[in-house]
Amino acid sequence: MMQTGSRIPVQTQTGVSFKINMSELKRKSSPENLQTFRPAESTRKYLSNLENFLKIQSQPSPPETEPVSKRLPENRGKSGFLERLNLSGILNQQKVVEEISESTRKHFSNLENILKIQSQPSPPEPDPDSKRLPENRGRSGFMERLNLTNGILTKRKVAEEIPPIHIKRLQRLLSNSMEYSPKNKLGSRWREYHGCNDWAGLLDPLDNNLRREVVRYGEFIQAAYQEFHLNPATVSNEAPIPRQVALPDKSYKVTKELYATSSVGLPKWVDEVAPDLGWMTQRTSWVGYVAVCDDQREIARMGRRDIVIALRGTSTCLEWAENFRDLLVQINPTRDQPKVQCGFLSLFKTHGVHVPSLSETVTQEIKRLINQFKGETLSITVTGHSLGAALALLVADELSSCAPNPPPVAVFSFGSPRVGNRCFSNRLNAKKVKVLRIVNSQDIITRVPGIFASEELDKKLRSSGSATGVLDVLDDNMPWAYSHVGTELRLDTKMSPYLKPDADVACCHDLEAYLHLVDGFLSSNCPFRPNAKRSLWKLVNEQSSNVKQLYTNKTLSHNNIESRQILDRVPVYPPN
Repeated sequence: MMQTGSRIPVQTQTGVSFKINMSELKRKSSPENLQTFRPAESTRKYLSNLENFLKIQSQPSPPETEPVSKRLPENRGKSGFLERLNLSGILNQQKVVEEISESTRKHFSNLENILKIQSQPSPPEPDPDSKRLPENRGRSGFMERLNLTNGILTKRKVAEEIPPIHIKRLQRLLSNSMEYSPKNKLGSRWREYHGCNDWAGLLDPLDNNLRREVVRYGEFIQAAYQEFHLNPATVSNEAPIPRQVALPDKSYKVTKELYATSSVGLPKWVDEVAPDLGWMTQRTSWVGYVAVCDDQREIARMGRRDIVIALRGTSTCLEWAENFRDLLVQINPTRDQPKVQCGFLSLFKTHGVHVPSLSETVTQEIKRLINQFKGETLSITVTGHSLGAALALLVADELSSCAPNPPPVAVFSFGSPRVGNRCFSNRLNAKKVKVLRIVNSQDIITRVPGIFASEELDKKLRSSGSATGVLDVLDDNMPWAYSHVGTELRLDTKMSPYLKPDADVACCHDLEAYLHLVDGFLSSNCPFRPNAKRSLWKLVNEQSSNVKQLYTNKTLSHNNIESRQILDRVPVYPPN
């Protein structure tokens, strides 16, 4: 119970604070004093007396503990005085309301009008603490305290607003479907693109038609890789079964399959230890094919009927073993001493149990095709990657003299190692074999075997004149005096905006990475063209660890969506 003589603090809803004497308030609250109640004092004093009087006369239940701020309406200016004090219900329930005179009600209305004027909202004063962010706002508060919401995040949002033309281009590059540069009509210029002038004026900047041809020949090699990995095993006790090679260019038709046989072998116990990996130790393996253009419209576009010989790279253990037999040996016992790497020559000349050597097979097939299409304009294009590029030079050397008037022979090699010495290079030049060597500067395979780091050093020493005789003696007698052949188209992994600059050795030698760089190469001053057309899907699929994470994620997400859209379009039939 509250003591009668005590003073209690009171704060009105208008914000006025004061203390009142309870005994004095009871005396003034008596009925006889209430009848003579007049507004002789100030307005605020009337308000406090009336407020406390009504509190005392209200129900005897304990006052609610609900804060005043929750009982107040949100808009004080529009509510009445009784409504703001939340007293309308109490006055309706109390008998004391009936005893209030008409003059008291007038005082109430006058006070209400005064309070309306005083309660008009004034502009809030700036709180200096409001500028300080709360200590715990989660991630958004943390970003606000770092002042990043209007800075970096805004710039990032603007950067993500890619123009529609760039969005379509990115979607096209990330798509699983291949898109090619347009096939222009080569006509009478086909000999230039086939290397009759050593591709002078076509490499820097790279001619669009030549780029399209180089990528097309590279995809012939990819078809050879794909067919081999689908069925790598070769039966040793019977003739091989013909394969169905899926060519990327439907205007060509496969006429002959090619096999290479190693002259070295592994002990039989190796096959007993790992019988499931017998194809890794087999001596004879499927290595490529011969295909001829069989479409008249394509023949008219290219200006001739083209014969393609595609050769894959190293895939078996014995092929790796042949790669390491890097001593130079003579091709034929002649005085000019053209020499080539021992392992490459072994794979080219060795017979299998049920298959002839690669040299015999390809020579007989080309002779047959020359006779079959006698009178037509023909060209022979040999293309290969890695080991296949080395074998391509040996094939071209053999075909250049297989007939009295052979068709023009050109080689498009990707990531080729050195194959022979300078005499072998001179021999190919004398036979008018044209070689376009596509080289990645980061690919170490293109710098082996041999004792010289580059052909530039050899050229500088020979141009000086004083060292020419010494170098000739080394070429004739040194077992590692290798020399590259042909014209070079030099690329660089660091040119690509999609590959990591520190891509590993496997990526720098990968055939798809080569085709990606060729498709994007424009010139030495502008390394990667903005309108490159080759999809990144296969590159991500084969070299995901060497592709920048941004494009890896986007490629996978885009093709997942694309795959779901394709599946949605496939009709589902009920089971029979």
